[in-house]
Amino acid sequence: MTRRTFLFVLGSSRSDGNTEALAREAAAQLPSDVEQRWINLAEHPLPDFVDLRHDADRVRPEEGNTALLLDSTLAATDIVIASPLYWYSVSTPTKRYMDHWAGWLRTPGLDFKASMAGRTLWGVTVLAGDRLQVADPLVGMLRNSAAYLEMRFGGVLLGSGSKPGDVLSDTEALTHAKTFFAQEALPARFPHESD
Repeated sequence: MTRRTFLFVLGSSRSDGNTEALAREAAAQLPSDVEQRWINLAEHPLPDFVDLRHDADRVRPEEGNTALLLDSTLAATDIVIASPLYWYSVSTPTKRYMDHWAGWLRTPGLDFKASMAGRTLWGVTVLAGDRLQVADPLVGMLRNSAAYLEMRFGGVLLGSGSKPGDVLSDTEALTHAKTFFAQEALPARFPHESD
């Protein structure tokens, strides 16, 4: 059995925010032999993604934070996108990280899609208010990204909070966090796709 390694990609512009707090509550339940790596995108910013797919001679070599995120992504069996809900989707730094996936798909010799197949994608997000269904676009984005890459999808842990620390009063989210990573992740499917 492959040893599980979790990469937590923190996409908040605020350190120690509600989404990170909820992700850490869930991560605390992982067995001690599960490796965890935490990368805060505010501390390791990525350059804007430039789409070079139709210009094969201009493939940019990966360096700096981009190389760090690529190597960390490929080293993980489980990737956790921990982003607050901004305008019904992920934060700008998180979206930029996932946009780089498009470039990695076309990096010669990398075979990013085949490398990601079978790994598990998870999400953690906190939003202001208790209408959790407004996070559906974020959930759909992550599920569809996992489906495209033939990954497994563990779902999204949702919490409610606005001011720092608010999520620690969301007893339903904290209860779900205790078993979130223990649930079975299923092969991701596009909506209305059957076996």
